[in-house]
Amino acid sequence: MIMRLLPKEPVMLRDTTGQDRVIEPAGAWKRHRGLLIGILTGVLGLGVLLAYLLRYSGAGVSVDRSRLSIAAVERGSFVRDIAAEGQVVAAVSPTLYANALGTVALKVHAGDTVSKGQVLAVIDSPDLTAKLSQEEASSVSLRIDWQRATLDAERKLLQLRDAFNQAQVDQKTARRELDRSRKAYELGSYTELQALKAEDSLEKARFAFDQAKMNYESQPKQNRFDIDSKKALYDRQQYLVADLKRQVDGLNVKSPVDGQVGQVQVADRASVAKDAPLLTVVDLSALEVEIKVMESLARDLRPGMDADLEGGGHHWRGSVSGVSPEVVAGQVTARLRFGSEKPAGLRQSQRLSVRILIDRRDNVLMVDRGAFVDQEGGAFAYLVRGNVAERHPVRLGAASIAKVEILDGLAVGDQIVVSGTDEFKSAQRVILSR
Repeated sequence: MIMRLLPKEPVMLRDTTGQDRVIEPAGAWKRHRGLLIGILTGVLGLGVLLAYLLRYSGAGVSVDRSRLSIAAVERGSFVRDIAAEGQVVAAVSPTLYANALGTVALKVHAGDTVSKGQVLAVIDSPDLTAKLSQEEASSVSLRIDWQRATLDAERKLLQLRDAFNQAQVDQKTARRELDRSRKAYELGSYTELQALKAEDSLEKARFAFDQAKMNYESQPKQNRFDIDSKKALYDRQQYLVADLKRQVDGLNVKSPVDGQVGQVQVADRASVAKDAPLLTVVDLSALEVEIKVMESLARDLRPGMDADLEGGGHHWRGSVSGVSPEVVAGQVTARLRFGSEKPAGLRQSQRLSVRILIDRRDNVLMVDRGAFVDQEGGAFAYLVRGNVAERHPVRLGAASIAKVEILDGLAVGDQIVVSGTDEFKSAQRVILSR
């Protein structure tokens, strides 16, 4: 039997009609939003780049900020002072020398305390002592010659005085004889020849008298010449002997001051030449401090300026005693003298800290001192604004160890590069990178 299949009712499937929505056409902004955002971002980046280029145009150098020292300009009390390391030196430190060739015998050692006039060394010089003995003998001989000349002068003067007196008597006798002869001639007892002979005798006696008188009166001057000549030779020899005695006495080398033996430059019993250095005596009661300061700071140093000295936990007041007029390797040497309080326990070449006050003023525009002071004569400074340092003209005034006075070109709060500008190469603008 054949069964006939009858069709069943069709099965209805659910479609997506309920899920569909009508989509409206998109606007222009939504269609091109990505493109517009990209364009805006590019414009902004270009603007930033242009601003950057405009701001940093002319900056040919870029330097790391961390390598620079930047300080702010301020107003306050300005103290000009000089700080230095000083070395104690003896104002009186004589070196003793050998005054003759010989062998030296030392009586002291380095570090010994000595007093003025104390014998420190003895030099044995046979040549010098022998020469002194010879000259002393010559001096005795010359003294005898001088004394003999004095006796001879007295004897000659006595003889001439006797001759003068005798001539005076002879003249009187001849005059009386002439008077008698004339009377006798007048009475006829004498001839004319006898009378003339008496006149000749008087004339001869008168001539002898004049000669004796002249010799007697001139002899004292001649005597003084002879005696003074002998005396001068004797005095000259005495000066020579006195000088040799001084040299022989100098063989005993004595301390010229109260102090301490410093450096001994010869060995005991050593042979030394004339003028050879033997040893040094340090007068510890007359100590000074020697410092070296930069030439730029030394211009303001003057003798008499007050100073503070410190060392070994002690503090002393002092003053500048002198400033050297010579510059050596960019430095000037100055010396300081201690005040009324004399230091005790200091040693030669000991180190002390020194501070010299030059000036103090209030309400001064200033900035920290740095290398910029000495660069380009201190006429320019790099003024920092943000990340740029710009070369700016300034006028500087007085300078101290820590600060420098600003006279013109900067104001309170300005920041400048005080050191590290050697890499700027005088550029007008420098970028400061981080």
